[in-house]
Amino acid sequence: MIASTRRNVITAIRKTLTATAVVALVVSVSAACGTVENLTAGQKIDRAFEKLGKENSVGFELDLDTDVATLKSIDPAATPDDQIPDEFAELITAGKISVSVESKKPLAESGQKDFVGMAAKVSGADGELIEYRTVGDFTYARFDLAAFAKLSGSPAPSVDDMLPPGELAESRAAIEKALKGEWVKVSNKKLEEIQKKVMEEAPKEAAEPTLDAKTQKKLLDAVTGVLSSKVEFKSAEGKDGAERVTATASLRALVTAMVEEIRPLAKDLPPGVELPTAKELKELPTKKGSADFTLKNGELKEVSIDLSQLDKKLKGKKIDLVLRLTDAEKPEAPAGATELKLDEIMDNMFGGGAAGFPSEEFSG
Repeated sequence: MIASTRRNVITAIRKTLTATAVVALVVSVSAACGTVENLTAGQKIDRAFEKLGKENSVGFELDLDTDVATLKSIDPAATPDDQIPDEFAELITAGKISVSVESKKPLAESGQKDFVGMAAKVSGADGELIEYRTVGDFTYARFDLAAFAKLSGSPAPSVDDMLPPGELAESRAAIEKALKGEWVKVSNKKLEEIQKKVMEEAPKEAAEPTLDAKTQKKLLDAVTGVLSSKVEFKSAEGKDGAERVTATASLRALVTAMVEEIRPLAKDLPPGVELPTAKELKELPTKKGSADFTLKNGELKEVSIDLSQLDKKLKGKKIDLVLRLTDAEKPEAPAGATELKLDEIMDNMFGGGAAGFPSEEFSG
């Protein structure tokens, strides 16, 4: 039931989240394009992002500012079996995601290999549900499986569910610690090997779409002209000496104009990337939507988008998606973490193969 409930929630807010991404793109590109007459407020956003890009680390929190009753009312047509459970609704409304990233280079210049540490956690009303850190050669993690069992309505797994009694004593001991919520660690090298095998076995069309630099430049040139004339910026005084900049645009007009500019480039887009149809574009709201950016001393502090403004079905409901910039915590390896030999465990669980791979591919 949890799975179907999640699908219902995702379906219900899919369009609003898509619109959120569009608004974020509007702001970041419009502020940089330099052709909007009313660009003073937009330039402030641009400079705040430039300042952030010069840092070697960043921390942020993401949460959904709403209440349980509002969240459960998003999909009023759902059957009783598909209604979002109270526990899951409480997790989403009370929970938040916290992330810290550290790089050897300024963030704006960093590639995947430049990041030296990352820490993330998902918190609920009663504490952390998941926490993991990538430091050096290992990824460290711990879980509150009792909380997850409560959410799913099923008992938490046991060691015997993972490995048969009497087999792989060392791995059984590591799994037992993981089930108790203690820190465990996995070799990044082994994770990469498993990921590589999964990608090799995955259908070609399932590969993540990519754009070459030339096509990216064409797309950027195609949309900046539209953005420069479709986005308005307004500045106002915020709390505690902060400044609030609001970026506003008519979503349907903006996205429709973008699609018309991009459509001639469709042949250069990766396979599987489809542009919205005229019918889908007409389903977007005609009224203007906005995103609020909070700045203080030239630094970006918060981005907030009221999702209810982007879907007429959510009119009058308070559903704010909020991203807050925080002081980055230096990711550190937790003491006493027990190593999980993931390849060995998967090999045993899948009866001679992990995720469909021959056992010899995962021998330690």
